[in-house]
Amino acid sequence: MAKTRTAYRIIWRPMAEADLDDIIDYIAQDNPLRAEEFGQALRDKTLPLAQYPKLGHAGRPDLPDFVRELVVHRHYIMFYRVLDKTRTVEILRVKHTAQQLS
Repeated sequence: MAKTRTAYRIIWRPMAEADLDDIIDYIAQDNPLRAEEFGQALRDKTLPLAQYPKLGHAGRPDLPDFVRELVVHRHYIMFYRVLDKTRTVEILRVKHTAQQLS
């Protein structure tokens, strides 16, 4: 019998929440309904990380080794880290591809 994999918890850190709020607010200036739908779609892109926490790839050379990134939309990248000991995926930031990573 196959071994059942225990899912990881997904936690959004405050800066990631703020990033997502900013994205939603920006889109809402033109289309409030689309903004909420888009925000939820970005959140939904993190759900596979519960079963496959290494789905994204190792981050960029200028970031700490523990940071991974996942392209969640052609214009947005999500940065996260995997904490195997607590079986947690922490969403650290959500950035537009044209933004600086700081």
